[in-house]
Amino acid sequence: MTDVPRLLSTQHPDNATLPFFTAGDVIEGEDEIQEAYYVASHLGCDEQMWDFEGKEGDEYAVKKLLSRYDNFFADTRLGADFRLTVRGPNPDVEASEAKVLLEILESIPRSFDAASVFAEEHGIETVPPIYEVIIPMVTDADQINAVHEYYTTHVTGKADEVVWGDRTISDWVGDFRPDSVNVIPLIEQRDAMLRADEIVREYATAQGLDSVRVFLARSDPALNYGSLAADLINKIALQRLYQTADEIDIDIHPMLGSGSAPFRGNLTPDRAGAVAEAYAEVETFTIQSAFKYDYPVETVRDGLRTLQAADLGSPPATIDEERALSIIDRTADAYTAQVDAIAKPVNRLAAAVPDRRARKLHVGLFGYSREVGENALPRAIGYTASLYSVGCPPTLLGVHALDAADKTFIEDAFPTFFDNLRDAARYYNPRCTEVLPLSVDTLETATAMVDIEPNQEHRAATDAAIDAFKRGDEDALRTAVRRGARERQFLG
Repeated sequence: MTDVPRLLSTQHPDNATLPFFTAGDVIEGEDEIQEAYYVASHLGCDEQMWDFEGKEGDEYAVKKLLSRYDNFFADTRLGADFRLTVRGPNPDVEASEAKVLLEILESIPRSFDAASVFAEEHGIETVPPIYEVIIPMVTDADQINAVHEYYTTHVTGKADEVVWGDRTISDWVGDFRPDSVNVIPLIEQRDAMLRADEIVREYATAQGLDSVRVFLARSDPALNYGSLAADLINKIALQRLYQTADEIDIDIHPMLGSGSAPFRGNLTPDRAGAVAEAYAEVETFTIQSAFKYDYPVETVRDGLRTLQAADLGSPPATIDEERALSIIDRTADAYTAQVDAIAKPVNRLAAAVPDRRARKLHVGLFGYSREVGENALPRAIGYTASLYSVGCPPTLLGVHALDAADKTFIEDAFPTFFDNLRDAARYYNPRCTEVLPLSVDTLETATAMVDIEPNQEHRAATDAAIDAFKRGDEDALRTAVRRGARERQFLG
């Protein structure tokens, strides 16, 4: 595998501002076709995640892109210069959506046919436009081996089966290309992330691969265990992945799912260099909607160029895993206790958070009692937006469990945490405890760790949100939520 993409544009709905090409309040359908063209042609992203997990996806995206933007894609080859990488549901987790994955896999050869016709018309080489599939919430290598084997056995493998008489399926409808697909595990749950190396080892060995892209989540681990724990889990996972890659002599190509909110990774155009330095072992970063649409376009391009130019893909500095796991355990326990206390008001606040993408009901990790108690809460973006809207940046939660020795360790192992904490604390409003049953002391233990300059405009927006929430004024609450999101340049 060569020329691994650096900038994976995604469809995460974390943007406060709507892009110019969207007529309504949400990005959906044909907007996403235009979005894929825009990020390739105007922003310089080299990959677009085409999402079917938790939302409707367009199975004719390749045909539409090639027909509508033929001049661009005649020069910028879809599948080579710009990748379209699909994400489907994990049948083991989302049983009601399981067959959507099979439909996605069946559509890959049809997309190849469209690209083949396009290539012939333009006198260029045919390149498979889609040949990688992201499977979310992976906890076992069997889940990705099953996808790999299904495609080669039941999609391309049926080509030689006889349909009637001596006529094969390929005689009837044509060849099936590409012959195989690469499966990218998206690993989101703590225990699975800490076993990411084992999952990759089993997959690479079973399929005889010499390179594997592996996608580590950043938002859902933060949602489940807290922001600091999410970073430390990722650091341990990356260390183990690189060690395993050396042991079995394969190339590892890590991907990281960071959003703009400090709680979800703090990857903004302004912070791109710092995030690349903090995660130099990662090769591909997610460019989510707030990064793309909540900043001036030149600022966005500058941030993307910074990531493109960064020296990435190197084995990480050694981290003391035992020490890090101890901090993960204590801060996650403290975080979970606070989340249990605020579950009800957070769910009420989430109703005021605007939708930015057309999505379906999603069965996420947060409802799993073994991770976060018995409370079902919104997905990561809605949860983050709810707390920010009343002046309680969720990065502050769980931090009070740190002692002096922990802070010293973190300053050496992951100093970026304190930058993230500072960036989050700017939006803290002490009045948040009027609507969230939290201790002011625990929150201010976190804010006292960094020097901050409070954002007064955001403070005013959160004051308005708190007042509206207390008096049950839903319209005023929705207005205040949007106002605060625009000020901090991300929804959640």
